[in-house]
Amino acid sequence: MKKIFIASLVACVFISCDLSKYKLIKEYDFETVFEKSGGTETPTYPEVIKYYEELDGAFTSIQLTEFGKTDSGEPLHLAIFSPTENFNLDEIREKYTIILINNGIHPGESDGIDATMMLFRDLAQDSIPIPKNTIIATIPVYNIGGALIRNSTTRANQNGPEEYGFRGNARNYDLNRDFIKADTKNTRSFSEIFHKVKPDIFVDTHVSNGADYQYTLTHLFTQHDKLGGELGDYLNNKMIPSLLASLWENEWDITPYVNVHNDVPDKGFTQFMDTPRYSTGYTALWNTLGLMIETHMLKPYKKRVMGTYRTLRSVIDIAERDREKIKDLRARAQRKYLTERFYPVNFKVDSTNITKLQFKGYEGEEVTSEVTGSSRLKYDRKKPFKKEIDYYNNFVSQDQIEIPRAYIIPQGWWNVIDILKTNNVEMSAIKRDTTMLVEIYKIEDYKTYANPYEGHYPHYETTVTSSKDSIKFRKGDFYIKSFQPSVRYLLETLEPTTPDSFFNWNFFDTVLQQKEGFSSYVFEDLAKEILDKSPALNKEFQEKKKSNMEFSKSSFAQLNWLYKKSGHLEKAYLQYPVFRVSR
Repeated sequence: MKKIFIASLVACVFISCDLSKYKLIKEYDFETVFEKSGGTETPTYPEVIKYYEELDGAFTSIQLTEFGKTDSGEPLHLAIFSPTENFNLDEIREKYTIILINNGIHPGESDGIDATMMLFRDLAQDSIPIPKNTIIATIPVYNIGGALIRNSTTRANQNGPEEYGFRGNARNYDLNRDFIKADTKNTRSFSEIFHKVKPDIFVDTHVSNGADYQYTLTHLFTQHDKLGGELGDYLNNKMIPSLLASLWENEWDITPYVNVHNDVPDKGFTQFMDTPRYSTGYTALWNTLGLMIETHMLKPYKKRVMGTYRTLRSVIDIAERDREKIKDLRARAQRKYLTERFYPVNFKVDSTNITKLQFKGYEGEEVTSEVTGSSRLKYDRKKPFKKEIDYYNNFVSQDQIEIPRAYIIPQGWWNVIDILKTNNVEMSAIKRDTTMLVEIYKIEDYKTYANPYEGHYPHYETTVTSSKDSIKFRKGDFYIKSFQPSVRYLLETLEPTTPDSFFNWNFFDTVLQQKEGFSSYVFEDLAKEILDKSPALNKEFQEKKKSNMEFSKSSFAQLNWLYKKSGHLEKAYLQYPVFRVSR
């Protein structure tokens, strides 16, 4: 429905004027930059926001709202299409499937920006079927800082548009690696939007290329085994086949994201594992069905945008048809980890459970490079093929974590607490100094990447040992029950051995450094007293010297060993500062 602008008419009630000078309905031009250019251009960031502002101004079914700031200084926006013209999502969410579309996380991949602009216009103008049971929300441009760095060179392999944004944000972060660590204001504002919208389905629009093949469209759904349970089964066995069928009926073909780089994907490939650092991995922690649309950057821009548009419409069709099923399965999934004892983590490919995939590619061969003189891969588009290949899209967990009754985080770790609060984690401050029996982790081992990655040097292959002890907590420390909607998020962030835990993202690195020590010339006398008072320790010490030649030759190593055994070593060293309360 169009909004009628009557300010001029109201003014004329009180003064004499010629009504013919005023337009009672403001005229808008809703043909997009993409359409006007014949499918070769994408709008600038200000043009995108102006477009949605005008949609908001013209139609009562669309609302545009600001949410928080980004690293660029600009706010994020949320646009909502509501066929009911009710934008209070808390009032209507039980009756409607809610889809959240995220665009421009990598602004050079602008296909979704253009497709969603057209989608919202077409919905508002009733030029396509209006969903009766679905609300569509979108972040028009997520990486605003990158969108403002306009260029036509950085994506050297991409076939259009003529100009586009840059992958890094205003602080040069790749935002699709930031959803757990939340280093950026963009991510904090996204969390605010996500927990406001609480989508049933999340769609992130991308463009990618690691190989050449016949498809314009590829899909990257959140990994179904990791999503788990009946919801994961629905995603794999119902939602994905439904999307493929809908696109096929509309003369579009799609394949799983081709997780191959600089090779011909005729030998098969594995599904991409979207851990919680990625958008769909993050949204899965709240049992949201997640999809990345990945168009192929070598295909013409117009075709990529129209393919994205058609895919969004097909997702809406699925949301319409399966509203009750999706709502029910998400509710069951939410209850699952409120009642179960263990939570699976650290998923790896199940190489024994193979899916067969009919794949359309191009033959390739190794030829001598005219530039480097070395061997290079060259695809031959005159030699297309269609063959059955192995697709490894089934994963199994390597470990499981016993779900605690609660976690306790000392208030000094405010940086972690702030991120938890941003993600709607329910917590309460301890009201008085209290001693509690808790489970304590000691960091046993870990590896660290040698090169920087998104502002960090992350850890991996972390192992811990566990013990129980009585710890005194101070008034104001935080008690966090696991029996809450954020339980999966808590387990993935606070358990140090998970791939994207706060520990592995360096939030607790200060406990890895010993703060107190000893001076050898002083500790020598104390070490003698310690050995004299503890025959058992002395026996262990002498046996270690006999069995370890390197140890026996190093006086410092021997004193350090005794220091650590003596009770003088600080408890904070290698002690993980998040404590578990057992069930």
